[in-house]
Parts: sequence; structure tokens; C-alpha cells
Amino acid sequence: MSRVAKNPISVPSGVDVALKGQDVTVKGTKGVLAFAVHNDVVIKQEEAELVLSARNGSKAAWAMAGTMRALVQNMVTGVSAGFERRLDLQGVGYRAQAQGRKITLQLGFSHPVVYELPDGIEAQTPSQTEIVITGVDKQAVGQVCAEIRSFRPPEPYKGKGVRYQGEYVRRKEAKKK
Repeated sequence: MSRVAKNPISVPSGVDVALKGQDVTVKGTKGVLAFAVHNDVVIKQEEAELVLSARNGSKAAWAMAGTMRALVQNMVTGVSAGFERRLDLQGVGYRAQAQGRKITLQLGFSHPVVYELPDGIEAQTPSQTEIVITGVDKQAVGQVCAEIRSFRPPEPYKGKGVRYQGEYVRRKEAKKK
């Protein structure tokens, strides 16, 4: 049985939560997020806390309650503090440049790769080999990073490619004669 769902979600000051049936809307300084909670889960607001529980007490309902609790917690964190992921480019001539809603990447191809950012996602390039992706939706930030990384994932022989900051790439030994 999930114990994650039994922890209440504390709502910080400056964040407004609106419950309408199974729909949850969270407003904060960084933005607004909305989500429909699964039918097996009951959500209640008690003062400055949100409490989730299983509707029928089954094992599957408690598992779903734990999942919904994590998603609602991510919404509250996103509208109050936001989420950030960092990508590093490693390789000779690999560089990135953010221009408005686009990121232009030089990744060793014969052409530059231009990536259009979705709504709600911001990107900065503090240096030519570093990309900082920020936004209020944790899933969207992770998806954008995964798509950028997929253009040139790190390869195991020289370590070249786009990687998450702090990611360990296991290196292989080259073929011997």
C-alpha cells in the first residue's frame, strides 16, 4: 500500500488552490497549472494543506492516490519555485545559442539544429556549452531536455554529445588490433 499518498501537501503562502470536483487548479507567482485527478482518488483542502486518499481503499486506488499526490505536489512546487534542468554540450565545436523562443545547436552536423521551445518553457545559455531550461511544469521541462538530448546523445567512446549536468557516461575502450 502506498504511504506517499498519506502525506499531506502543504500549500505555501502566495499559492491558491481551487478544487472543482476532480479538477485541481493551482495559481502562483510563476504561473497557473490545471490537472484532473483520477476518479479513484479523493482530494480535500484543509486550511493550508491538501489531503489525498483512495476512494474505495483498494491497493490500486492507493497506488493511484500516491501518483496523484506526487503530481499535485509538483504543480504546487512549479507555480511557487519553478523547475530547472541543465544540459552540457561536450565535443569540439559543439555549442548552443538561445534566441527568443528558439535554441540553435551546433552538434557536429553539416547544418545547425534549430529547436522551437513550447509555451511555458524558457531557455538560457550562460555559456556556449551550457543550456538552462526552466518552467513551471516538471513534465514539460523534462520532455524538452529529453528532446534536445536526443539530437546527439552522449556516445561511450569519446563522450561527445548532449548530456544532463552531472550525468555519468560510462566510457568504453576502443577496439584493439
